[in-house]
Amino acid sequence: MLALTATGSVAFAYAPSVADLDAAARAVGNRRDIAQSIGRAIFRTQWPAEVNQVSANEMGGHLIVGIRIWGVKFHRPMTRSNFVDEIVSLRADIFSAAPDAEEIDFWAAVPIDVSKDEVVSGDLARPTSRTVFSLTVLRSEGVQALHERAMEESDGVFWDAQWARDAFRPVT
Repeated sequence: MLALTATGSVAFAYAPSVADLDAAARAVGNRRDIAQSIGRAIFRTQWPAEVNQVSANEMGGHLIVGIRIWGVKFHRPMTRSNFVDEIVSLRADIFSAAPDAEEIDFWAAVPIDVSKDEVVSGDLARPTSRTVFSLTVLRSEGVQALHERAMEESDGVFWDAQWARDAFRPVT
């Protein structure tokens, strides 16, 4: 829609991009502004494993970013190595968008079936998802070292064994 100002010039409405909308909808934390900035950077790409939440929290001058990824319904078939490649690529985009971030906590979750009568919010809530992968990345960690560390379940990396067997296609 166009509007005329008192001076006769034309003003144009701003239509936010899908990346802008996703960044606003999926940002959480006490530094939501930073989470949205990160979201705008990473939601320009359709990742094979969907990023569904970006958090940014600052405590005592330390900025920590959290990235939750859905561990189901990948946008294309993936191997375990493809999944780790996505983490490595996200790392670069996130640290570029948030230069003050010290670390990124990645985790992948899968939904848990709950019946329609179960409580899913409040003090008696039953979980609706479970973590199947987690990894903390420090800014100082190099890309090659990160890739090697993330491929194995060691040094603070968690892979749910059953999920890892079921979620990824075999390497051919």
